[in-house]
Amino acid sequence: MRISQLFIPTLFEEPQEAEAISHKLMLRAAMIRRLSSGVYSYLPLGLKVLHNMERIIREEIDAIGCQEVLLPAITPSSLWQETGRWDAYGDDMFRLNDRKGSNFALGPTHEEIITDLVRREVRSYRQLPVSFYQIQTKFRDEPRPRFGTMRAREFLMKDAYSFHRSNDEAIETYMKFYQAYEKIFTRCGFEFKIVEADSGLIGGSLSHEFIAPADIGEDTIVECSVCRYAANQEKAECGRGQKWTEGMSELQLVNTPNVKSVHDVSSFLGVSQDRLVKTIIYQTENGAVAVLVRGDKEINENKLSRVLNTNNVSLADAKTIEQATNAPVGFAGPIGLKGIRIIADYGINEGGNFVVGGNKPDSHFIGVNPERDFEISEFADIRVASDGDKCPQCGKELRVSKGIELGHTFNLGTKYSKAMNAAFTDETGKERIIIMGCYGIGVSRLIPAYIEQHHDASGIIWKQNISPYQAIVLPLNIADSIQFGLAEDVYCKLQDAGISVLLDDRDERPGRKFTDAELLGIPIMIVVGAKTKASGNIEIGCRRTKEKHFEPMETFEVRVKELLRMG
Repeated sequence: MRISQLFIPTLFEEPQEAEAISHKLMLRAAMIRRLSSGVYSYLPLGLKVLHNMERIIREEIDAIGCQEVLLPAITPSSLWQETGRWDAYGDDMFRLNDRKGSNFALGPTHEEIITDLVRREVRSYRQLPVSFYQIQTKFRDEPRPRFGTMRAREFLMKDAYSFHRSNDEAIETYMKFYQAYEKIFTRCGFEFKIVEADSGLIGGSLSHEFIAPADIGEDTIVECSVCRYAANQEKAECGRGQKWTEGMSELQLVNTPNVKSVHDVSSFLGVSQDRLVKTIIYQTENGAVAVLVRGDKEINENKLSRVLNTNNVSLADAKTIEQATNAPVGFAGPIGLKGIRIIADYGINEGGNFVVGGNKPDSHFIGVNPERDFEISEFADIRVASDGDKCPQCGKELRVSKGIELGHTFNLGTKYSKAMNAAFTDETGKERIIIMGCYGIGVSRLIPAYIEQHHDASGIIWKQNISPYQAIVLPLNIADSIQFGLAEDVYCKLQDAGISVLLDDRDERPGRKFTDAELLGIPIMIVVGAKTKASGNIEIGCRRTKEKHFEPMETFEVRVKELLRMG
């Protein structure tokens, strides 16, 4: 392709609308343009990269026997109501009515739709296992779209679904997708980590996230500093420490006027925040529950939901708190609580002589010790894992870092098939519920995630198999017919060799051409200038390594292919 014929409105200045490096570079390199908040158009270069990543995904997913389909983007509310997710998705779902007043949604995901298809068509064990995937636009009304296509309201996803006769069969397929994902992200050039994950609204008992480490990532990774334990922060467990055995102080009620927050109580009493215990009242469908966690920790509501065996956990309102504790918000404590379940994080068992709310205005207890001063219904791991917590597997320290979710795998079990009565007849003629798996990749998120890991001060650094073009030819003086003729010969030979190549035939200064070539991140830069004209040697530059090679016209193709094979 000749750049003079390519729509490529690169930007010299940094766009003010962008915060993330990847967002800035995607705008500057003419890959995308913003239409509205969280909604972007892909320009030719951006679409080429997207298609290259889709090709890799298709090759690896096809290789494990998964079949491609295309499901409707507009989905009827009736299917979502069967599983209870019409209400559960809340404001994140784009909803609309047709002219007859029927309710529909723009699909944020497609578990219900694919399950409906399978329950209509699959009846016998002979038709199982079977798996399907699609690469399709999804819609989620993100409350805070950010970082360009990293977190958008309209995005491209590869979602796959598998259907099975048994749990063993489901796990076998799960591992095939797991391994396919490893190949996909390796081929795309990512540094990535695989971590245990919480299943969230999708559901299921087994789940992994594939995370690209990046400072701007919205996912938090918790890893052991010694063993291989790794999980996202929603799922990460905390190992238990030694039970506290120091001497107990005298229990005292002290006056703490207008002092409510952990920071203010800690400062007022002159104690560290880990000596405080927060008593937080939650509301569930079974009534209020008091949850205790150290002052320097936070409650992990995903873990708490699992302990309580419910998805309906929310912070209690002021009225419920006062009814449960006889105190205004900010002074709740476990001493004297009656008729309410008290769940304490294991960290409470590792300390003593705590400070807790006094269950009346402007007061706190000091010298508080569990068992002696109040009863705990049960201990559980319910805190957010943080730096320095103990690994649940080896007991060494955990470390926390940030990353971008590339893909997510779920072993769903029968969550959707049971609710929607997707069943099959087994070998004995008995009807059984189909077991499912679900596997997603945020395709449009892959581009910014890759750029976050692969860029420098000059621009993007593409891996050759996902780059919009593999090489770019730069004739430095197009007015010189000999130089430009040589550049044309190089361009044609590369095309004949099956290499995707750009020819910068613009009448621009060499500096502008070099700047644009580095911004675009094309792996191989071939310079044709006065030195080429004089010596007959072609200058071949590698974007990733900055190395330069000089090859005669007769053999330069061999070196270009060699450099491309190196990535």
